[in-house]
Amino acid sequence: MTASLMFRLARAAVFAVVCLGLSVLAHLLGGGSVAGPVMAAGLLLAFGAAAAAAGRERSLAVILPLLAGMQVVLHVLFSLSHAPVAHAALGHAHQGLAPGAGMLVAHAGAAGLIALWLARGEAALWGLLHRLAVRLCRVLLVVFPHPVHEPVAVVTAPEPGRLRSVALAYAVPRRGPPFTQVLAFSR
Repeated sequence: MTASLMFRLARAAVFAVVCLGLSVLAHLLGGGSVAGPVMAAGLLLAFGAAAAAAGRERSLAVILPLLAGMQVVLHVLFSLSHAPVAHAALGHAHQGLAPGAGMLVAHAGAAGLIALWLARGEAALWGLLHRLAVRLCRVLLVVFPHPVHEPVAVVTAPEPGRLRSVALAYAVPRRGPPFTQVLAFSR
């Protein structure tokens, strides 16, 4: 089952919001800050990545690498957006682009849990859509039943007669013993 354009855009928007929310929350909890324009750029990046994969149901094997990759991209984007002075003043938890072990574990754990959550949501959504489509077809069959077709008279060509030789054309087939034997027994 493939999705329509509006459905694809809605699914991509949900993925982008979840992905961006996870990244911003992890970045803020790690001691960083995220500016509004950087969040908007991150949302567009996540939306673009999700829109490419939103055509049909995706499993955990597709969602997890996509979500983890977007976490890396968004982490680098957020880290590049900080001014060097802000890092020293805030005592930022990680140095430059390389995250510390704690942030790496936090990103990986959150990405794994969110990917499981999104995969289960995908399965539930597509299952619901399939059941709704089946029920809609049943309702339409009740409301608009198939027209009853009257049987059509089929005209068949007459069956050709059996081919016989001219000598046998006037022969009368009979059952039983030959006529001469019947006369012999009757005397």
